[in-house]
Amino acid sequence: MADNKIGVYICTDCGIGDSLDIEALEKVAKSELRAPVCKSHPFLCSDDGVQVIRDDIKNEGVNKIVIAACSARVNTDVFDFDQYLYVTERVNLREHVVWTQPPKTEPTQAIAGDNLRMGITRISKSEVPIPKTTDVERSILVVGGGNAGLTAALEVTGAGYKAVIVEKSPALGGWAKKFYKSYPVKPPFNQLLSPTIDNKVKAVEGNSNIKVHVNSTIEQIEGEPGMFDVKLKKDGAEEVFRVGAIIMATGWKPYDASPLSETYGYGRFKNVVTNMEMEELALKGKIARPSDGKPAQSVVFLQCAGQRDEKHIPYCSVVCCNVSLKQAKYVRESNAEAGAYIIYKDMRTPGIYESFYKATQDDPGIYLTKGEVRGIEEAPDGSLLVDIDNQLLGQDVRIKADIVVLATGMVSNMIPDGMAVNDLTPEYVGEWVVRKTQDGEIQELNPTPWTLKLKYRQGPEIPHLKYGFPDSHFICFPYETRRTGIYAAGAVRHPMDGLQSSNDATGAALKAIQCVELTAQGKAVHPRAGDATFPEFRLESCTQCRRCTVECPFGVLDEDEKGTPKEHPYRCRRCGTCMGACPQRIISFRNYSVDMVSAMLKSLDVPSEGEEPFVVALICENDAYPALDMAGINRMQLNPNYRFISLRCLGGTNLVWVTDALSRGIDGLMLIGCKYGDDYQCHFIKGSQMASERMSKVQETLGRLNLEAERVQQVQLAINEWDQLPKILEDFSEKLKGFGPNPFKGF
Repeated sequence: MADNKIGVYICTDCGIGDSLDIEALEKVAKSELRAPVCKSHPFLCSDDGVQVIRDDIKNEGVNKIVIAACSARVNTDVFDFDQYLYVTERVNLREHVVWTQPPKTEPTQAIAGDNLRMGITRISKSEVPIPKTTDVERSILVVGGGNAGLTAALEVTGAGYKAVIVEKSPALGGWAKKFYKSYPVKPPFNQLLSPTIDNKVKAVEGNSNIKVHVNSTIEQIEGEPGMFDVKLKKDGAEEVFRVGAIIMATGWKPYDASPLSETYGYGRFKNVVTNMEMEELALKGKIARPSDGKPAQSVVFLQCAGQRDEKHIPYCSVVCCNVSLKQAKYVRESNAEAGAYIIYKDMRTPGIYESFYKATQDDPGIYLTKGEVRGIEEAPDGSLLVDIDNQLLGQDVRIKADIVVLATGMVSNMIPDGMAVNDLTPEYVGEWVVRKTQDGEIQELNPTPWTLKLKYRQGPEIPHLKYGFPDSHFICFPYETRRTGIYAAGAVRHPMDGLQSSNDATGAALKAIQCVELTAQGKAVHPRAGDATFPEFRLESCTQCRRCTVECPFGVLDEDEKGTPKEHPYRCRRCGTCMGACPQRIISFRNYSVDMVSAMLKSLDVPSEGEEPFVVALICENDAYPALDMAGINRMQLNPNYRFISLRCLGGTNLVWVTDALSRGIDGLMLIGCKYGDDYQCHFIKGSQMASERMSKVQETLGRLNLEAERVQQVQLAINEWDQLPKILEDFSEKLKGFGPNPFKGF
């Protein structure tokens, strides 16, 4: 930006004017930081207040706007100025200052002054993004032709896009084609439904905007959102085409019941079948024993067969209870004199399916009880004797059955055939190897591709969680994977039934379309949707240490033959993790950089003496910042000796900030970010974890300064844990008192 002119606008509403000396703040802006324009207004978010800013933009040439008022999370539409022409910075005086501190006190005024200093410093280091629009392909690849895949393709075309379905089997429909009937979804919940999958297959095959490839597999996918190049193999021939986004709807497969032989007799006794094999029996017209075709008079359903068991499937497959209720009705419809027994650990029929459960209980020929299987024997006539610990009656019972049906559960098709759930590596299927670089050891992957075969530096498949389900922010962004532009839908994402997978596919289709449209505009997707900045690299200073390529959660960077980062910018979600990873500090954004935060730290008015420790907290904008807002909204009093700097993600934390803060005389540095681990909710997947790994190396940095490593602390905080903030801040402050003042204080 050729001529930078900063305008500072201070709101006095919402108690700000009653709590702070506004003239003193104006002096900080004008005299201390030399802002050319500084004005206060009693109601800045009103039409009149916004017009003051617009008039200064027009008449005074203001192009960098500092709004010192309420949280950056509110009034975003009111203070929405064209990001390609103006830089806007929000300084939080309301939630983070006047609502958490007593009015008209020196410490409260000091916090406001420092917040304003940091805001003006931040904007002075910011520039508007350079528009980066691009041509995109407005078609969506759907991998998988089952219920979810068919639904996704139909939804995509309904929104005006084109779809390409790739299905490895000879026909569309998936497992849904193998179901005899579906369970009811509306009152009175006592009549099973005919499957509708054939209707979806016909709709897809008759849709001119959907191209279907059956008997086909993917050989390679490379590129990025808006421009994925797909190489397809079909009948020995290859075809290459381009798509804008990808929906992975590869579905599920039944758990292989072979390991259940000893416990449940599967494979040893012919009349022990899985729930999917029970569907095959029903499709033949009558429920009969597999061993001799004799009509079944008694069928026992054993729930959680191998499920919720660390030796087999550690999780619940969600649908099995409903499936057994449905199949019990098969038995009754096949033979009105037959009986069905459902032995469960827990009956799980959430939502509307609770009504189906209650309706099934009304059938006098269906018996349900909570129990554990003690053993199964085969009688000479082929019948099965099932010994049950009936936990409702408190006694052992024996049931004679013609058929025993095992509810074996669902496994994600992300897991290659022949590989067990518990054989997976933490994130990828493959072998981790360690490579030594000039900046230390890094882990790399020697992967085993099987489905998408992505040409990505970080591996050819979607990173997954410990049970083989795609890695994502599973509450806020459930369809996301860690590969931008690739969305998971249906049972490949987690166990679900047909109705749920249809809804899931609709959501994934909309997210895929949103990604393509934002990519065309050069903007990020979730969670920083609309961010038009991109990371910029000074590659002439790159040492090829590869930390950015390894640590990026989203596989943005590949490498050339020398190991230099090779950008795929539209994969980027603008978290800044690469910026924090780089020891050479060659990565930055036009409005977010290592230098910017360092300058903010240096702008603080650090007390030269005092008994109370002076602390800076680097806080994640996704959970910690709103948690701090919530503390303010609830008028919780916070320690006045903290200053907060918002980061896009803790993953962007660079170790140089530790040196800058502590060498400046700041007594302690706290990092407050999202939770990580098994139940993480980091919006950028690995950001908090990456920050933690970097902080484990802080001992060396602080050793050079002869300071205690405990002066730096990372805290995991969920957005709903805002009420814990006062204690978190106080506890760290008390800890710092034990070390005494920072010896660099006053220098």
